[in-house]
Amino acid sequence: MINFNRSADGLIPAIIQDNETLNVLMLGYMNAEALEQTKKTNVVTFFSRSKNRLWVKGETSGNFLNVSSISEDCDEDTLLIKVKPVGPVCHKGTDTCFNEKNESNFIFELEKIIRERKDNPKEGSYTNLLFDKGINKIAQKVGEEAVELVIEAKDDNKELFLNEAADLMYHYLVLLRAKGCNLNDVSKELKKRKS
Repeated sequence: MINFNRSADGLIPAIIQDNETLNVLMLGYMNAEALEQTKKTNVVTFFSRSKNRLWVKGETSGNFLNVSSISEDCDEDTLLIKVKPVGPVCHKGTDTCFNEKNESNFIFELEKIIRERKDNPKEGSYTNLLFDKGINKIAQKVGEEAVELVIEAKDDNKELFLNEAADLMYHYLVLLRAKGCNLNDVSKELKKRKS
């Protein structure tokens, strides 16, 4: 249970982290009322020290921070709030208050694009062409790309090797989606094998 009495002003730091990219987006402060409102609305509410009042992040910009989870640290005096941000987080218009890009590993971004194509087909999309041809064609493409990668691995052309590795990864992600799976599922399976 968070102890707001540890600080003289009753405020505790709240670290805001993107739930998907895991990038730290900003730091704000909360009192008990701000935390309660955050939990109630699932939108991050801070206590603004400059305005001396509760402040819903995004109340004027529309760039809200939708709560995914709230955790407290071991000393019960700091919060970690994982969010799904709506737009830039910083009042200066940048992705984070630390002037960093809030980007995920592109593999996960590509996985989202493939999922979007599956859920909302796009005319002329190669990904949708694969989905339309069915699981046998997708599996065949994964096999072809795997063989091409093995062939390039035996040579010394790094560019061609990486090209084939990218082709295999893309088709593998399409196959995962076609089977209703994702990289997180594969990660969990690999974790089970850890010994």
